[in-house]
Amino acid sequence: MDGNATTTHRNVVLLSVASELAPQITTSVDIDRRLQPALKRLKLPSGLLQRVAGVHERRNWAPGQAFDDAAVTAGKRALAAAGIEPGQVGLMINTSVTRKHLEPSVAVRIHHGLGLPSSATNFDIANACLGFVNGMTLAAQLIDSGQIDYAVIIDGEDADEIQTNTIERLGRPDISRKDFMSEFASLTLGSGAAAAVLGRADRHPEGHRILGGVTRAATQFNGLCVGSVDGMFTDAKALLKGGMELVVSAWTEAKRDWNWSGMDRYILHQVSDVHTNAIVKATGLDRSRVPLTYPLFGNVGPASIPITLAGEAGTLKRGDRVLLMGVGSGLNTAMMELAW
Repeated sequence: MDGNATTTHRNVVLLSVASELAPQITTSVDIDRRLQPALKRLKLPSGLLQRVAGVHERRNWAPGQAFDDAAVTAGKRALAAAGIEPGQVGLMINTSVTRKHLEPSVAVRIHHGLGLPSSATNFDIANACLGFVNGMTLAAQLIDSGQIDYAVIIDGEDADEIQTNTIERLGRPDISRKDFMSEFASLTLGSGAAAAVLGRADRHPEGHRILGGVTRAATQFNGLCVGSVDGMFTDAKALLKGGMELVVSAWTEAKRDWNWSGMDRYILHQVSDVHTNAIVKATGLDRSRVPLTYPLFGNVGPASIPITLAGEAGTLKRGDRVLLMGVGSGLNTAMMELAW
């Protein structure tokens, strides 16, 4: 049956969320400088990343740093903040888009790095930029069912290789303006890591309740944004149109079960000015309640939402209502309500 998939949770809280930011800063001015011959040949202006996407900087890992090591660091930080020992964790889900190889899973490296017990189930979930929210939903369902007491959701992203490959390819003399714009989104990507710890509300009244939310699919648009380590290729106009149709459909139907018009904070997947402005306009969000991290961190894939939430956590007070929401390539959308 077409429509939203709705999930509600009875006994789940977010105990902590933590991030690990990549240390090196790559500015859009620097990327413009490296692309200057191509921009001149194609008669494209400098500053597109800043003016169109609103991305002024993005982060990269230092030499020798690995995204999965950063994910382990974020996970250890989240466990410490939650006051949970590794031996108490029953589930660990990695949602990273980045992976060094097809198998084994990224999750096994992180499971080992965190020192989790052999009884802790671990696996990867891949659903483009929605993976982290999807992972939270699955973990919450297992906590609600009584199968586990604690779960760690974790994500590490490395955009360094795709950034280098894209800049090198866009400098080739056979690249057209259309080719350039189809890869424009690759230049907005950034590196980073984040983790969250979920637990039982009846054991942790101090936690932040995860109430539930909705997901909705529009997979007829599965070819509009396709990425690999070589690059991310998008039909930006069709992607924006399809994405907004999906968001509006999900948002409108969700009104039957949820009232999200007056949230205290809307934590969006961090993409660009164009994407954010479109969602704010389409759903009537209060722009002052939509924090932005993409201007300085770029699009960090599934880590974008938890990185942004971690940055806002110190400004939220007990009782604040928070909505996590985003659109992922494919297309899918997800929205999840938290009671802080």
